[in-house]
Amino acid sequence: MSVLVLVLAVSAACCLGFGFVLQQDAAQKAPLSDFLSPRLLLDLMRVPRWLGGIGLMAAGMALGAIALGKGEISLVEPLLATNLLFALALSRHRSKQALGRQGWAGLLLLAGGVTAFIVAGEPRGGDAITDPLRHWLIIGVMAGLALLLTAYAKRTRLYAAPVLLSLAAGLLYGIQDALTRVSGERFSRGGIAEVLTGWQPYAVLALGVTGLVLVQSAFETAPLRMSLPALTAAQPLAGIICGVGFLGDRLRTDTGALAWEAAGLAAIVVGIVLLGLHPAMPQGTAARERARDLQTQ
Repeated sequence: MSVLVLVLAVSAACCLGFGFVLQQDAAQKAPLSDFLSPRLLLDLMRVPRWLGGIGLMAAGMALGAIALGKGEISLVEPLLATNLLFALALSRHRSKQALGRQGWAGLLLLAGGVTAFIVAGEPRGGDAITDPLRHWLIIGVMAGLALLLTAYAKRTRLYAAPVLLSLAAGLLYGIQDALTRVSGERFSRGGIAEVLTGWQPYAVLALGVTGLVLVQSAFETAPLRMSLPALTAAQPLAGIICGVGFLGDRLRTDTGALAWEAAGLAAIVVGIVLLGLHPAMPQGTAARERARDLQTQ
C-alpha cells in the first residue's frame, strides 16, 4: 500500500468529517419548506459556517480524487470511511463528552475492520472491464436504489427519512468516486480534452449536486447521529462494488481472504453505527423538533 495514498485518503477523511459537522450545524436551522429542494442550497449559501463546511468537504473530495487517481478504489474507500472518526473527534471536543466503552468499541471496530479488509483483500489494480452493459447495470442498479430510497423518504416523511436519504446519498457518492477515477484515467491518457469529451465528468457533477441536496435535507431534519452513519457506510460499499464490478480492482478470493474481507466490512459497518450513535455526536434539538413536525404533516 502506497504511503502517499494512505496520507491522501486519511487527510480527505479528516476534511470530510469536520465538514459534515459544520454543515449539519447550519442545515438544521434551514427552512423546512426547502426539504429535498435545490432552494435549500441557495439558503445555506448565506450561512458562513455552512460555507466553511462545504469548503472542507470540497478539499476532502479533491484529496480523495487524487488518492483515487493513485490507488485502487477498493483501497481508498475504506480509508475514506474513517471520516466518522474525525467527525466524532470534533463533536467530542465541542461537547466535552467522554469517549466511553461505546466510543472505544466503535473506534476499534472501524479501524480494525479497515485494516482487516485491506490486509486480507490486498486491493490491486487490473484492466478495466470494457463491457458497457456491465458498467450500466451496476451503476443503474445503485442509482435506481438511491431513487427508490429518496422517493420513499419524500412520500412518507417518517423519522427514518434522514437515514434513507443518507443511504441514497452514499450510493450516489460511491458511484461518483468510481467515475472520478475513470475521469482521472482519461486525463492521464489524453489530457483535459479527453476528459471533457466523455460523459463521466458531467455525471460526477450531477451526482455531486444531487447527493449534496440529499445530505443537506437529511442534516436539516434530524441529528447528525441519524444521518452520518448511513452515509459513511453506504459510500465505501458502493465504491468497492464499482471498483470490483467494472474498474478492474482485484481482491484475493481464496476462502480465508474472503472470510476476513467479509468480517472486515461487517466490522466497519458496526463500528460506524456505534460511533454515529455515540452521545458526543450532535443531537440537534431543533432538528428533532423538525422531524416530529414532518411526521404530523
